[in-house]
Formats: sequence, structure tokens, C-alpha cells
Amino acid sequence: MDAYAVIETGGKQYRVKQGDVLDVEKLDIEAGQKVTLDRVLAVNTGSALTIGAPVVEGATVTAEVVDLHRSEKVVNFKKKRRQGYHRKVGHRQSLTRLKVEAITA
Repeated sequence: MDAYAVIETGGKQYRVKQGDVLDVEKLDIEAGQKVTLDRVLAVNTGSALTIGAPVVEGATVTAEVVDLHRSEKVVNFKKKRRQGYHRKVGHRQSLTRLKVEAITA
């Protein structure tokens, strides 16, 4: 079984393994730089599973910032029939694309 980790960033949890590419909430880091995520909730080394309370002490996930981009536009449209009321609001979330390089337990 491959080694994996469960990390928390941006208020969300992600299950990652080495080589994964994932989009997370925007981080203030430029493209090409490395980031160390130390909020690791669980680590599986392939033979043993370690679960933190709430985090695993000394465990880190190292990732490289691939690029900064924005997600697809989400449109919220409200309407009340026969009242002349309608409202359209759009939102695009800023994201950071990470490539996981190493998981240390």
C-alpha cells in the first residue's frame, strides 16, 4: 500500500500521496517555490497508520507551488416571480495548485 497523508489547509482536508497535484485555497507563495504543510492529521507509511490528536507531531508534507489560478465562475441567481425581483451574483475563487513532493512522518 502506498504511503499517504491527510492534511488540512484553507479549512479543508485533503488525502494526498507523493506526486499528487491538487488545488487548495490561495496561499501567499509564488509559483516555483516550495511550501511545507505541517498541519498533518494522519500519516500512513504503508505499514502503520498514525492518527494525530489533532495533528501528528513532527509530520510534514512538502509540496511545490505549480501555479496560481482562479476556478470556474459560480453563478447565484435569485428570482421571485411576478415581483420584478431578480439578483445575479458571480464568484471566482482564487486557488493555488500544489504538487506533493514528500511526506515525512
